[in-house]
Amino acid sequence: MKKFMHNNRAIRIISAGYALLGRLASSLQSPLLLAVRLYWGWQFMQTGWGKLHNLARVTQFFTSLGIPFPHANAALVAFMELFGGALLIVGLGSRIVGLLLSFDMLVAYITADREALRSIFSDPGKFYSADPYTFLFAALLVLIFGAGLFSLDHLLGRFAWRKAGVDLAPVTRASGSTSAA
Repeated sequence: MKKFMHNNRAIRIISAGYALLGRLASSLQSPLLLAVRLYWGWQFMQTGWGKLHNLARVTQFFTSLGIPFPHANAALVAFMELFGGALLIVGLGSRIVGLLLSFDMLVAYITADREALRSIFSDPGKFYSADPYTFLFAALLVLIFGAGLFSLDHLLGRFAWRKAGVDLAPVTRASGSTSAA
């Protein structure tokens, strides 16, 4: 009986420690999403700006890849990366932007880095060393997890819920946020 009580106490201590670790890790979600959005938003802006200022060269590259309407697609990708990156930085329309930029990076894999894409399981190093990988990963993070608390999406969402008369306090407590409604 004494051994059972000792084991039960150890389980409670381990459970409490694990719960504390979960709360601490969850409190880092929004700062991490902010860092991802700032860094990768800036990177997307830079690539979009570079494409926009070398549109003829990007069009020629798209032509060599067999992309239909190469000039129109080059301009579309340049603007999407430039403005999508800016929107990521401020956290506005983040999930839509994440979806569009994820699609952009998947197309980049399919057209420009097809060999790396094909080797996702046979040679993963080739897959994650390809240029689109980190851009795709960052866009997917924002698509799946949203922009976090430090974003215009969050501020606008709170404003819209308040205007609708919805109390957000239970929601923010349930999600692990410490912000007051």
